[in-house]
Amino acid sequence: MAATARLKPGVVSGPDYRALIAACQEGGYALPAVNVVGTNSVNAVLEAAAKNRSDVIIQLSNGGARFFAGEGMKDALQARILGAVSAARHVHLLAEHYGVAVVLHTDHANKGLIPWVEGMIAHGEAEFARTGRPLFSSHMLDLSEEPLEENLEACARILTRLAPLGMSLEIELGVTGGEEDGIGSEDLDSAHNAHLYTQPEDVLRAYELLAPIGHFSVAASFGNVHGVYAPGNVKLKPEILGASQALVAERHGGGPKPLPLVFHGGSGSEKAKIAEAVGYGVFKMNIDTDLQFAFAEAIGGFVFANPAAFRHQIDPDSGKPLKKLYDPRKWLREGEKGIVHRLDEAFADLGSAGRSLAG
Repeated sequence: MAATARLKPGVVSGPDYRALIAACQEGGYALPAVNVVGTNSVNAVLEAAAKNRSDVIIQLSNGGARFFAGEGMKDALQARILGAVSAARHVHLLAEHYGVAVVLHTDHANKGLIPWVEGMIAHGEAEFARTGRPLFSSHMLDLSEEPLEENLEACARILTRLAPLGMSLEIELGVTGGEEDGIGSEDLDSAHNAHLYTQPEDVLRAYELLAPIGHFSVAASFGNVHGVYAPGNVKLKPEILGASQALVAERHGGGPKPLPLVFHGGSGSEKAKIAEAVGYGVFKMNIDTDLQFAFAEAIGGFVFANPAAFRHQIDPDSGKPLKKLYDPRKWLREGEKGIVHRLDEAFADLGSAGRSLAG
């Protein structure tokens, strides 16, 4: 399918997912990948995408999936699996009505979370057998803490199950600094943590092993970190991404951007560095911390502006009911609007506003 083809609104996978990536890389823009934890954040992301006429990536970490299922579920693995499945069904049901293409993805599964990924794949296989489409567009394995050979071997095994479903796999090479739901490295000193910078030769090895199996993308580390930290700890070096693309292209062809690349830890990054990374073929930038804060800031502002409503059912001064203020729909909506406002900026920074392929 040509990159300029129009896509049906809704969750994409297989050729449609690859067409969306091609459009991003050829058009020099990227999509924000937003971690969600419940229907409020899902709906806000869909609203923002529709408002900006941009396609979007919705994803769940293991903790987000568990929260979606409810913290009262005692079996942690089942909560992670069923929470992810529940979120996927919610997105499938609503995405087409918002009129944009949505990539549905899961985020950062380390070695201990491989059973979570395998459980989701089992549900995806059943969905594919029933409907001809998978539940998710892609899953991620973050085995960057393991030896490279072990990392790639596990990725190849999982990709072998995903490829027949038209699904992709995101892998991580090198270590993204900071921490995301218990996954990651707290060592942010680039002076002695060389793992914060992926070696192009490792990217080539991954390509040569995985490309014959199925579609995959690479989260290559170039000094990026999860969360927002004081400047000076890590220096972003997007040129590493360019060197990785050049090496793969030199050995195997595929044009100047043969690899779909991913930018983790986009919150708080310099806009110039974001633009440079996108120029090297990044089609996806994860943004979580900034959106958590946008949600919390908006709700906090509403609470501070209406303190009586969060302590009393009746205003102690006027004697009037305060239900219209403490009604959860009121203040949760403020949080949703905070997410939408921050995503307006993200769509603009990544150049995806007004470029949805959904017709």
